[in-house]
Amino acid sequence: MTSVFANAEQLREAVGKPLGATDWLLIEQERVNQFAEATGDHQWIHVDPKRAASGPFGGCIAHGYLTLSLVNFFLPQLMRVDNLLMGVNYGCDRVRFPAPVKVGARVRGAGEITAVETLANGALQVVVRVAVEIDGSDRPGCVVDTISRYTFNPAP
Repeated sequence: MTSVFANAEQLREAVGKPLGATDWLLIEQERVNQFAEATGDHQWIHVDPKRAASGPFGGCIAHGYLTLSLVNFFLPQLMRVDNLLMGVNYGCDRVRFPAPVKVGARVRGAGEITAVETLANGALQVVVRVAVEIDGSDRPGCVVDTISRYTFNPAP
């Protein structure tokens, strides 16, 4: 279920509270191959199932940056900010890849707002920590602090 925020106060009140988790997404070899094609990263641990079967992970794994890019897919499922004049992705902090995501695994995003700051121009900077959880694993495939900036519509 998507958490919906209509104003700055609601975002501030949500700091430290879980946003929940998204539905599971199956990581298929085709997605990994398409990412390899888009980025030019054709390392065998990602795209050669036969060789990867006898490699360190027992099969192909998703690129770390593919796993990170899924955060952009999961964020709108975790939260929505309404009444905006503008919202922008400002960047990321603390990107980590604690566990490999094997092809055939299911992943989902789980989030929490960790900080909300009012900027000098009146915009709000919101940090959301997203963990890309792996079904059946104690460790996530990726954890990242996303940073977004929101400017709300002026009050009527």
